[in-house]
Amino acid sequence: MFDLEQTIQDRHSTRKFLSQPVPRNLLDEALTLAQCAPSNSNIQPWRMVFAVGVRRDRLQEALLNQANQQLPNIPPLPEAFQHYRQELGVQVYGSMGIARDDKANRTQAVLRNYEFFGAPVIGIVCMHQDLGVADALSVGMYLQTLVLCLTARGLGTCVEVSLAGYPEIIRNELNIPPELLIICGLAVGYSDPDFPANHLHISRESVEKNVTFLDH
Repeated sequence: MFDLEQTIQDRHSTRKFLSQPVPRNLLDEALTLAQCAPSNSNIQPWRMVFAVGVRRDRLQEALLNQANQQLPNIPPLPEAFQHYRQELGVQVYGSMGIARDDKANRTQAVLRNYEFFGAPVIGIVCMHQDLGVADALSVGMYLQTLVLCLTARGLGTCVEVSLAGYPEIIRNELNIPPELLIICGLAVGYSDPDFPANHLHISRESVEKNVTFLDH
């Protein structure tokens, strides 16, 4: 049995992976456990497509080619929430020694998203287009369960919303049918222990900021 609290605390966004292959049995164990996640009316709306080896490399090449020509189609955060992304960038880029005004290195750091940070396994998280918010919540619970199961097995992960900015490239490269929405990517592999950003402990709001108790 794994220590759940320790696993939750150990989970973080890995931003550089080793080239070491991921044993398929570890992926299968985590995927089997993640199927136990709750879902609206038990419809289990999550759909995962994984790419490794040649298919992974072809997807990376196609994404990088597009990213070098056109910005991803990612809606901006509402103004009231933009500071979260800015604060995260300060922590992540700061740990990598990239200054705020260093546009060249910041651009290269952003492009690493489309290299999956070197992860040997990339998953694409999908959901049927006819489903709604409650079902997206179910997909989120599945993804968190999967990520924790992978963490407990010594694997690093990074949920990549940035990949959804080029849905047609992903759809074409991985033969994902048009009725499936592409929600995000999931990079999986062994974390590089020598990369400073892999040791970040990103700050969180206090519980009181996000939770309200009503007793009268």
